[in-house]
Amino acid sequence: MTSNITLYEFDKNSSKNDWRVVVDGVMGGKSSGYFYINESGNGVFEGFVSLENNGGFSSVRYRETFQIKSQKTIKIHLKGDGSVYQFRVKASAYDRHSYIAEFKTSGDWETIEIELSKMYPAFRGRILSIPNFDKDRIEELAFLIGNKKEQEFHLEIKSIQLI
Repeated sequence: MTSNITLYEFDKNSSKNDWRVVVDGVMGGKSSGYFYINESGNGVFEGFVSLENNGGFSSVRYRETFQIKSQKTIKIHLKGDGSVYQFRVKASAYDRHSYIAEFKTSGDWETIEIELSKMYPAFRGRILSIPNFDKDRIEELAFLIGNKKEQEFHLEIKSIQLI
């Protein structure tokens, strides 16, 4: 029997310092991103994606090591703004590439399920010629928005599980 693993469960005692915002400013862009815990105890990732100076993304990342046994799916309870986001994982925090799955939010609370084996490897927007996610651990979780357009964004997250 597969046991679920909670990768992150937000509550009023969660620390915003567990998560790190990384924006396109690392490459000269002008996008912004903020992460905080709201009054309901949910993690909130919001900001503005700018295309100025060849920018175009904002992300938030969490590092922790999780061993995968027989779990095959990521389950995320969240409320988005109708935009498309990426959920990303790294098998090693030192990998340059991430494994990515895109999902569109509805504007309502919903549960997104992502099969690990369908998460494709990419680096700086380029899909790599290596297999999809097939590792036995995860060392980084991330959410990223970068839809090749300027936009405000708001993503509220309650929980992330491995099932």
